[in-house]
Amino acid sequence: MTIQIGQPIPSASLSVLKDGVQAITTAQIFGGRKVLLFSVPGAFTPTCSERHLPGYIEQHDAFKQRGIDVACLAVNDAFVMDAWSKSQGVPDGLMMLADGNGEFTRALGLEMDATKYGMGLRGKRFALYAEDGVVKQLAVEAPGEFKVSSAEAMLAAIA
Repeated sequence: MTIQIGQPIPSASLSVLKDGVQAITTAQIFGGRKVLLFSVPGAFTPTCSERHLPGYIEQHDAFKQRGIDVACLAVNDAFVMDAWSKSQGVPDGLMMLADGNGEFTRALGLEMDATKYGMGLRGKRFALYAEDGVVKQLAVEAPGEFKVSSAEAMLAAIA
């Protein structure tokens, strides 16, 4: 079942590349803070690299001014997320979270089967805003769409 507004973020462990692969828990990411988490189907894929991540890079300061941390999630490994981050010029503070086996994505109920594209299990394109680990806004894109999970749309939604 898909996570709903008002529900807590599920407990899970994700990975980041920082002096090697490091585990980071959802409690560490979401606890006691405001976080905008957006998910992309895959690092280096066209819409993700040309529109989704760049929008959050461009609007990173606007989120920071509102006291909101931003995190990007993908069902990729930490090495891929780090390489993508470097290639896109991701600013310090924008977390690039790897959900290598898709466990967190499945716990959110936001996985998708992309095997017909040779990509296996992936995350749907979505964005959620949470305060102290509780979902306050959730925007899940229809297949093939990119509208409601953009940085601009989420800034407007949480205004």
